[in-house]
Amino acid sequence: MATGTSRPTADAMTDPEQACPISPVVDIVFSRWTTPILWSLHAFGRQRFVELERRIKGITPKVLTQRLRQLERDGLVVRTYHPEVPPRVEYEISDLGRSLAPLFAHLSEWAATNLAHVERARRDYDDAGAPRG
Repeated sequence: MATGTSRPTADAMTDPEQACPISPVVDIVFSRWTTPILWSLHAFGRQRFVELERRIKGITPKVLTQRLRQLERDGLVVRTYHPEVPPRVEYEISDLGRSLAPLFAHLSEWAATNLAHVERARRDYDDAGAPRG
């Protein structure tokens, strides 16, 4: 909604993408493990699979493979195959993926400023007990 006077249409009230036009972006960029992969590639540059696996604690090889394939399909990561013996594969963030850096920077600033407030609100909520009725 661009202005405070416009009202959502009936379609927007039932279609999540119309109700929140950034939903597809959130699904692409903020699905589990995507952010750490993109962050690592942005911060450390081109990396091999094992380097990413070491940097991103807790991710399984299967999941890392799946996420890298999806990120390559989405155009956020570039996969380079080097036909050597043994073969070598490297991953790097694409220009499209790099264009997300300002968004990540803003979110990082927001986190630094507000996560303590969120934690305090959670404690207050939990201390008050679950809402009734």
